Amino acid sequence: MLTVGDRLPSFALNAVTSLTAGEEFTSITDTSYPEKWLVLFAWPMDFTFICPTEIASFGKKNADFNDRDTVVLGLSTDSHYVHLAWRKSHPDLRDLPFPMLADQKRELCANLGILHKQDGVALRATFIVDPQGLIRHVSVNDLSVGRNVDETLRVLDALQTDELCPCNWKKGEATLAGS
Repeated sequence: MLTVGDRLPSFALNAVTSLTAGEEFTSITDTSYPEKWLVLFAWPMDFTFICPTEIASFGKKNADFNDRDTVVLGLSTDSHYVHLAWRKSHPDLRDLPFPMLADQKRELCANLGILHKQDGVALRATFIVDPQGLIRHVSVNDLSVGRNVDETLRVLDALQTDELCPCNWKKGEATLAGS
């Protein structure tokens, strides 16, 4: 699995970005958002139980990520057509403000090292990537455990200070002196 200090792999994937007829799909690449922080989070598969709770939570916090000059990208191994059908049918996903990337060939997930060994689906992985394309944080949960979006924001805040941040540090609190 890729880790802190590794470069985000190159990718070009179809994504669902709208429910408007004729505007549903967009191609997203690793260079689509120059000079932005990225939060790339993966979920195992569409039409499941834990996944929509996480996706909806990222959607509800999207303005907080925008305030931090950060773009959220969701990712699974389902096709963009399956993503679109899920968004249309699930009330919590209809108005998502971020792209749902379709890694149907499993290339990005394989390059990130986040494919579940038995099931071949994406693990619940979260990557925070700086504007230079370097991975600065990685977390991976078992398939049965949802992640904490507030913790992703906390880590992003800490990384963006470029200072030493103690345990449980939160934005607005003092950082540690010296570097």
